[in-house]
Amino acid sequence: FSMCSSFIYISVQLKINFVLKKPLTAVIKEVCDKWNLPGPDNYALQYADGVQTYITESNRLDIKNGSILRLTKAPGRCAEDLYKGIQSSDSGVRCDSLKLLADVSTDITFAQEFISRDGHSLLVKIVEDAHEAPLIMTHTLTAFMELMDHGIVSWENLSSVFIKKVNFGNAKVLDTSIQQVSLAILESMVLSSSSLFNEVKHEITLERLVSHLQVTNQQLQTKAMALLMAMLLAGGEADRQVRNIIHSSSSVGDEMAHYLYVLQTVRLNHLEARMRTPLDSYNQEQRDMLHGLRQAAFETESESGLSNERRRSLCAKEFKKLGFSNNSNPGLDLSRCPPGLLALDTMAYFASRYPDAYSRFVLENSSREDKHECPFARSSIQLTLILCEILRIGEPPSETGSDYHPIFFAQDRLLEELFCICIQLLNKTWKEMRATQEDFDKVMQVVREQITRTLSSKPTSLELFKNKVNVLNYSEILKLRQTERLHQEETLAPPVLELKERLKPELLELIRQQRLNRLCHGTLFRKISSRRRQDKLWYCRLSPNHKVLHYGDVEEETEMPSIEALQEKIPVADIKSVVTGKDCPHMKENKGKQTKEVLDLAFSITYDVEEYSLNFIASSRTDVSLSYFFG
Repeated sequence: FSMCSSFIYISVQLKINFVLKKPLTAVIKEVCDKWNLPGPDNYALQYADGVQTYITESNRLDIKNGSILRLTKAPGRCAEDLYKGIQSSDSGVRCDSLKLLADVSTDITFAQEFISRDGHSLLVKIVEDAHEAPLIMTHTLTAFMELMDHGIVSWENLSSVFIKKVNFGNAKVLDTSIQQVSLAILESMVLSSSSLFNEVKHEITLERLVSHLQVTNQQLQTKAMALLMAMLLAGGEADRQVRNIIHSSSSVGDEMAHYLYVLQTVRLNHLEARMRTPLDSYNQEQRDMLHGLRQAAFETESESGLSNERRRSLCAKEFKKLGFSNNSNPGLDLSRCPPGLLALDTMAYFASRYPDAYSRFVLENSSREDKHECPFARSSIQLTLILCEILRIGEPPSETGSDYHPIFFAQDRLLEELFCICIQLLNKTWKEMRATQEDFDKVMQVVREQITRTLSSKPTSLELFKNKVNVLNYSEILKLRQTERLHQEETLAPPVLELKERLKPELLELIRQQRLNRLCHGTLFRKISSRRRQDKLWYCRLSPNHKVLHYGDVEEETEMPSIEALQEKIPVADIKSVVTGKDCPHMKENKGKQTKEVLDLAFSITYDVEEYSLNFIASSRTDVSLSYFFG
C-alpha cells in the first residue's frame, strides 16, 4: 500500500486474492484500519486509471490482475457533498462542484445516489433560472446529460421552459461548449419520445440548425448533424413537416437551399474515409465480406473437405464469374482509391438487401458468352466511383453552393440504395447496347448520363428515381444527344457556322485519307470454315493506288505481307456492294447456327455479279465500320 495525497492506492496485483475472498465492506474496513481512517462506511474503492468507476459487489469480478484501485469518498457521501456545493453562495465553489459533478456522473453508482437526492431537479432549476455564467452553465448541462444517459430518470418529465433555455438558438452567449452539450441534450429528447420531439421542433428553426453545419468547429458541426438527423428520422409518417419543407420546391429559398446543400455535403462526406481506404487483405472482416459475395451468388459445395489447391481453384473460378479481374486475388480489384472499400460496401449491401436481384444479375451474366457478359464486380467498382463523383463525396461544401438532391432527405442510405437501382440499370443498358467487354467504358458513360439526367429532374423519392431512370433507356439517350447536338448547332453564331462549313470539306478529306491508309495497311482475318477455323488465316489489303483489293492465305503472326505475297485480287471498280450481319452470304448459308457475336462481326463484299462475294469475320466492330468505306 502507498499513500498519495488524500487517496490510498492499492495494488491489486499483490492483493487480488485478498480482495476477491472477502466482502467488499471488509476489504475497505481493513484498509481504513491500516491507515487509521475513521468511518469506513464513508469510503469506497475506485479505479485509479481510465474510467474511474466505483467498485461494487456487482462488478468486483471484473477487476483485472494488475489494476490499480484507490480509496476515495463513498458515492453517497460524494453525492451529498456535491449536492450542497452546487447550492453554495460562492460562485467559485459552485463552479468547482459542478465541474466535479460532470466528471463523476459518468459512474452509475454515483448517479443513483445523486438522483435519489433529487439532484437532477436542482440542475434543471439552474438551467431554467439561467442566471449562471457560461462556464458554470456548461458544467451544469454536461452533468445533467451524463446523469440522464444512465436511463434512471425519464426525459418525459422535462418542462417546455427547460427546452427553451437549452435551445442553443436562443442562447444569449454563443459559447461553443454550451452549444455542443445543448445539441446533445436536444438530440436525446427528440429520440426519447414523440411529444418531446414536437416540443423541440416547435422551439428550433431548421434554418438555424442547418447553419451550424458551416462552423469550423468539427465537434459542434457533428452535434448539429446528429440533432438534425434525429429530427428527420423522428418525423415519421405522422409528422412530415421537416421533410415537407425540403421536398416542396416552392418553399425553399436560396438561403435554405444552401443550408440543405451543406447538410447533404457534410453527411455524404462521412463516406470519404471508406472511399479512400483500399482493401486490406489481412483484415479478416473485409475478407469475410469479399467471400460473402461469392457465397451469396453460388451454391458452393462444402469446402471443408477440399484440399487447399482445390479450394483455391474453386474460389478463383467463382470470383471470375463474379466479374473480378484478379480472380485469384480479388482484393487487388479493390485497391484503387477511390472508390476503395466503398465499392465493397455497396456490393455487400446489394447482395444482402436484394439477394434475388443480386443472384439474377450474377447468374444471368455468368451464363453468357465471355465477351458479352456484364462483369458484376468490375461494373460495381466503376459504378460506385461514378456515384461518388456525381454526389461529390469528399469535396468540402462551397460558400455559394445550393445544388442539393431532395431524394437525399427521403433516404437514410442514399448511396447504397442508388447503387442497387443503378447496377440493375447498368445490366439493362448493357443488353440494350448489345455490349461486349470492349464496350465497357462506353456503357459506363451512358449509365453516368442516365443517372445525372435523372437526378437533375430532382426526384423526391427512390421510387420516382427508379421509374425515371429506367424510362431513360439507351435509345432515349441517343435521341436526346441528337436533339441537343442539333439545338447546339442552331444556336451557334453565324461566324462559327461559316467557319464550320468552310472546314467541313477538309475534315471529311482527312477522315477519308485516314480510312484509306487503314485499308492500305490491311487486316488479318480468320478463315471461314466449319472445321479448324482457328488454324487458318488470310490477309486483305488495298493497293497503294486504291484500285485493287489484294487478299490471300498467310502464316500465323504475319504483320503486313507485301502485295506480291497476296495471290488473289478484286478490282475496286468491280465491287457492287457491302453487306453486313445476317444479310451476308456466309451467314445465310448457316442460318440459325451463328451466334449474335459472329453476326455482329460479319460482312461481305459482293463483286462482278451477285453470285460472287468475299466473306469476312472481323476481329472487332472497328473493322466492320471500315468495311462501309467501300460502299
